[in-house]
Amino acid sequence: MDIIQIKVSDVIWRKDLYPRFNPNPQTIQQYADSIDSLPPIEINQRNELIDGYHRWTAYKKLGLEYIQATVTNTENDTQLLWYAVERNAKHGLQLSNAEKKDFALKVYSGKTKQKDDLSSLLSVSRKTIDNWLSDKDKAYREERNRIIQEMWFACYTQEEIAERVDIPRQTISDKIKNLPKMENFPKSANSALYQDTDIPLYDVWTASTKSNEVNHFGNSEAKWVDNLIYMYTQPFDIVVDPFAGGGATIDVCKKRLRRYWVSDRLPIVEREQEIRKHDILDGTPKLPEWKSASLLYLDPPYWKQAQNEYSKDANDLANMPLDMFYETLSKFIKECAAKMYNGSHIALIIQPTQWKADSRAYPADHITDMILALNNFKKTKYVRRIQVPYSTQQYNPQQVEWAKKNRDILVISREIIVWEVIKDG
Repeated sequence: MDIIQIKVSDVIWRKDLYPRFNPNPQTIQQYADSIDSLPPIEINQRNELIDGYHRWTAYKKLGLEYIQATVTNTENDTQLLWYAVERNAKHGLQLSNAEKKDFALKVYSGKTKQKDDLSSLLSVSRKTIDNWLSDKDKAYREERNRIIQEMWFACYTQEEIAERVDIPRQTISDKIKNLPKMENFPKSANSALYQDTDIPLYDVWTASTKSNEVNHFGNSEAKWVDNLIYMYTQPFDIVVDPFAGGGATIDVCKKRLRRYWVSDRLPIVEREQEIRKHDILDGTPKLPEWKSASLLYLDPPYWKQAQNEYSKDANDLANMPLDMFYETLSKFIKECAAKMYNGSHIALIIQPTQWKADSRAYPADHITDMILALNNFKKTKYVRRIQVPYSTQQYNPQQVEWAKKNRDILVISREIIVWEVIKDG
């Protein structure tokens, strides 16, 4: 190993990491008295001290400018600390039990094999290691269980969950078998059963203010998603939303103990860890459990109303010709319906396009056109139409004047249509 010369002042001692916090003055004096015979210290690529604190301190005591060192690359702080203790065990002042315990607590990451390595490195029994780390083991178990639960609710596969928490897939399978029980979520029971809210009784839904927590172009009211989940799902059912937008479906599903698979063609950056990236032009979502998908919720771009708002891509629904828009959306609905179970539901929310239509006097009536597009599709049955109108405040004074001048009316209607999935036989 090559030996380099480094300035004593350039050596960095990570007091926040190093296992020994109380230097031994007698050892430093002994090293100062035999300074010419001391071996090099060991540092990493950032000049952080791995081994040789007392030798380095002896050089500082004598006011020397340079010290010899060897360099060992470290990937992270844990590896730096591990090397420091490893060197200490071989030729340094031995760590006390308190210092060994502190080190074990710092580097332990919940992996069983790590306990055996720590036992060997620190020359203590495995039972001692287990005792030192018992509280941390409990915390890791709780955190691991939280991650498993969250990933299961977000419809990740057992393999994906197992890889994330680093335990066998069979263990994951055993754990999630017991998850879909209300008694496991006593604090969320009222919300899951809709005992804490007004339930929808009529086919006109209005909202004076938006309840969405994330602002995003095209966001629909989270209350509409909530109402649909109340009407068409049970706790632990799966809700699929391929136009996730600001992520309101995630928030509602978490509150109501529904599982969810949400995606978007261009997930917003603040929720890109929660919203999968998926374009409906690429086909149906890779959902591991379509048999548990009770509701497919579709809040697509309202054609030209969102033109160039999300992207300038010709394959963006908002930028397509109208016939291609209908064809793409209806094809996707049919493909999903073929995977869903008998009695599940598909809901589409959309507004007629007026202001940006080719002729404002004749709005593009997307609701009627989509009902007709699926009229002859035998795997779905049109069952409901719900009014979710906009406020008149969406129109500016110039648009109001246009309506007056042309003796026309402005569209504030917006509707949800619902199909029930029907399977042959």
